[in-house]
This record gives sequence, structure tokens and C-alpha cells, in this order.
Amino acid sequence: MSDTAILINTAVAVLATVLLIVKFKVNPVIGLILGSLYLGLSTQLGISKTIETITKGFGDIMMEVGLLIAFGVLMGSILNEVGAIRRLVERLLSVFGPKALPYSMAVAMSTVLQSIFVDVLIVISAPLARRMATKIGPMGTARLATAMAISLECGIIFMVPGVGALAVAGVLGVSLGKMLICGLLLVVPTVLLAVLIMSFLFRRGFWKPARDEQNVFEEDDYPQSTPNEPARGSVGIDEGQQPQADPGAVKLAVGPEGKRETSLLLLFAPLLLSLILIAAGAIAEIAKFQNGVLELLGNPVVALLIGLIGTTIVARGAIGQKGVEDAISTGFKESGQILLLTGAGGSLAATVAAAGLGDILGGFFSASAVAPLVVVWVIAAVLHIAVGSVTLSAITAAGMLAPIAPALGLDPVLIALAAGAGSLFMIHVTSNTFWLLQSLLGQTVRGALKSVTVGVSVASVIALGLVLVMSIFI
Repeated sequence: MSDTAILINTAVAVLATVLLIVKFKVNPVIGLILGSLYLGLSTQLGISKTIETITKGFGDIMMEVGLLIAFGVLMGSILNEVGAIRRLVERLLSVFGPKALPYSMAVAMSTVLQSIFVDVLIVISAPLARRMATKIGPMGTARLATAMAISLECGIIFMVPGVGALAVAGVLGVSLGKMLICGLLLVVPTVLLAVLIMSFLFRRGFWKPARDEQNVFEEDDYPQSTPNEPARGSVGIDEGQQPQADPGAVKLAVGPEGKRETSLLLLFAPLLLSLILIAAGAIAEIAKFQNGVLELLGNPVVALLIGLIGTTIVARGAIGQKGVEDAISTGFKESGQILLLTGAGGSLAATVAAAGLGDILGGFFSASAVAPLVVVWVIAAVLHIAVGSVTLSAITAAGMLAPIAPALGLDPVLIALAAGAGSLFMIHVTSNTFWLLQSLLGQTVRGALKSVTVGVSVASVIALGLVLVMSIFI
């Protein structure tokens, strides 16, 4: 088949998938598989080869990241159940103060909290952000809303164990240790710079409270816990427990009937240990340092399993066995849909590669790393505008250039990060995150278009620039 025919059929397959999902409200998993079937058959792979490619693509990405996604989501669900998110945000306020809260909150949400399912993280943290907005000035709602939007979306696609980062790394065969290190180096400056730029714009008149905010919540609307009523927005907190005001991270608070509240540092210690082990394994691999114990413990599957076991043990002391079982049950429900969507995205990426698109694109680029990274950013951005899914658009864009990465001398981690950056561009009304942030943070649609759409798009462009700089050294 001619190159032109392959390009046309690939474009039709992607466009048809978008239309099925957006226009006809077909479940994304079904839409992706149908698009894969069309592409395989239209490019003359044959029935058997098409089915084999789809199932192998699904299986390969599940082999790479299936357990990792499950372990990460389960860990996040347990942390959510014990109220760790509420306590962390309140601790950030007490330690860094109101003025620095948007920055400290953005860094925390884009890094250590990425095991939390994004919708759950929004629902839990939004009431806290609303209550604290009045403490950081007249632009408090705008700054916290954009900080949350930027950090949540950047974290999910750049930072291990964010489901988007795991999925894209799986499609490209990127070592998760390398993805963790490079993602961390990218996500922190990206969120800080984006929040800084948006804060500057808000102070210069870009945000109009009278038109961009609605249902402005006052401090009194969110009373502190009383002995008979838990604080609003808390999850898994025993009745009568008071938010801990002391900035000491390792102190224990005393709850009802003398029961002590588990240390915040202890709650997050297993997750942090997992990330440290993964990073240590990656550093050892880069340094060509061979050690059997480190190789075992630094393996991402083993590291996250250790984190999950540790989180379960710690949580039992805080919420009991029943609470842990409820959290795990919720986590299984959340991880199921994530795994299916990730696997179906892997099927489409595998079919695109099998159809020969990679070989065609390889002829369009020179040995320069700049053009391919910009192209993968543009592809991911266009797909995201159409579909509204950060993970899906990043997987598809990365899959298109994955076959030619070795020929270009381009490290696959750069493609992963560029695809992730593009998938953040123009988050708008097709995104569930957009509507959650709009409604839960008291914004009008106009306000959400500024804080979410513009804010995350600024982060998308910043991230692309930083990835291009990283390409010089990687």
C-alpha cells in the first residue's frame, strides 16, 4: 500500500475514533478498539494480523504498567480514606503560609499525591482550597483554582505513579525509573513557572471576581470539626478529630477517647519510599552499578508493592481493617476503568505502528531532535482538543513516533514528555476535570476557561520548552 493511503487511513481511523467518542458518546474503550480494527483492515494487515496486533498491544502495555496502575490507585485510595490529603493541605498552609500556598500546594499535588485518582483528589481538596482562598488575598480563588488545575494535569501525565505517565512510558518502553527522574525534573519547574505567570496575569486584571466567580464561600461556611461533627470535605476521619494545627510533621494528635491521629509523615512514608527505591534503581542502572538487592527493590513493581503493603499496615492503625477494606474496594473500581482505557490506547498505538506510519514519518525528519518533539506535541494537542482525554491523546501521539525514535537517535523519554506536554493544551468543556474544578471551586464557566484552560495551556507550552532544553542533554 502506498504511503499516501496509509497516511489517509491513519487519519480516518483517528478522526473516526474521536467522532465516536465525542459526537456519538461511544465508550472510549470501544471507540479505540473500533478505530484500531478499521486501521488494521484498511491498511491490509489482514484479519488475523489485525486482531493479533490489537490484543498484543493491549497485553504489552498491561505487562508494562498494569500492576503499577493497580498498586498506585489502591495506595491512593487508602491515603484518601485516612484523610491524608486534607491534613497535607492544611499542613502546607501552616508551614509555608498563605502567600506561598498556591506554589506549595501545586508541587505537592503534582508529585507525592499522584497516586490519588484525579477526580477523587479534586473532590477532596476543593473544599479546602475554597476555605483557604480568602486567606491569600483578593485573587485567592483564581490562584488556587489555577494551581490545582495545573498541578493535577501536569502530575498525572509527567509524574510516576500518575496513570498518564505510566501509560505513556509503557507504550514507549521507557524505564519507569528514568520517567520518574525526568518527569520530576520537568514537572516541578513547569508548575511553579505556570502558577507564577498566571498569578501575574490575575493581578494585572485578567481575573474579574464579579464575572469569574460565583457562590463565593466565606470562612464561616467551613467550620472546624466539633466533637459531634467532622470537618466538611474530610474523608475517613473519625468523628471528633480536630485538624492538627502544629506545623511539626511528625507529631501525633489525640483524637476521641484518647486515640492518637497517625503521623502525616508516617502515612506518606511508604509512598515516598516507593519513589525513592524506583529512583535509586534508575540511578544505579545509569551508573551501571550492579547489586541484586537494589535491582530487586528498585524494580517499579516491587517498589510500589512495598509501598502498598506499607500504606495498608499504617492505615490499619488509623482507620481499622474495615476502613482499609472499603478503600481497597473503591480502588479496584477506579483502577478497572483506567486499566481498560490504557490497554485500549495501547492497542491503537500498536496498530498505528504495525500499519507502517512510523516508517513514513521517519522520512520526514532529519537527525535533529527538535522537529519530532514539536510534531508529537502538536499531534497530542490536536487530539486532546478533540477528545478531551489527557492520557488518550498522549498515548496516541507517542505511539505514532515511537517506531522511529531509535532511527532519530531520540531518547523515548523525550517523546513521552513531549506527548504529555501536548496533551495538556486547551483543556476545556470536553474534560471532566474542567467541570469539576468549575463547580467545586465556585467559578463561572468564564472563570474556569481562564484558570483551567489558559492556565494548563501555559503549563503545556512551558513544558514543551523545557523538554526541548532537556533534549540537548539527554
